[in-house]
Amino acid sequence: NARHDFTREGGVQLHLIVVRRDLVGYVHLHPALQPDGSWLVQLSFTKPGVYRAFADFERDGEKTVLGTDLFVAGQMKPKPLPPVANAAMVDGYAVELSAAQLHAGKTGDLAFTVTHNGAPVPSFQNYVGMRGHLVALHTGDLSYSHVHPLPATARGQIGFRTELPSAGTYRVFLQFKIAGSVHTAPFTVRVER
Repeated sequence: NARHDFTREGGVQLHLIVVRRDLVGYVHLHPALQPDGSWLVQLSFTKPGVYRAFADFERDGEKTVLGTDLFVAGQMKPKPLPPVANAAMVDGYAVELSAAQLHAGKTGDLAFTVTHNGAPVPSFQNYVGMRGHLVALHTGDLSYSHVHPLPATARGQIGFRTELPSAGTYRVFLQFKIAGSVHTAPFTVRVER
């Protein structure tokens, strides 16, 4: 069907990003196109609240992101946004972020170094055709940015060049794959005017 003739990226046509509005519970999935033209993916929620779902796809060189809210019954207890930090631990991997000061509407770089037991990881496996993925969500309005990595520079490093549109606080989610498992490292960053 021409309506679903989306560009394949690393073997998938559609990214589905789901995160609770307080920026916890991040999930990155890849729905499958069904014969009736719908997209299907299994999704389970462990905590109540309002979640934002982003469908991210590309067709004829034009990227499209559609968003909608999903409501999970129960009393939501919002978690405060973690403070700005340049280090995170995820599944036994230490991830360090180094970034020049980021300014709204201007191109900036985010560089991550991933180590295990004190040494840079030797390599990253492809995850949806890339060495890593980075999603940035602006607090409040949840403006969305999905960025692919720059070419490799050094062992254990993944760099991204992005232009975040608004000043304020963002939650960024780095995803990388090692030894067959995808790992997600969240960071809080500030973007200046």
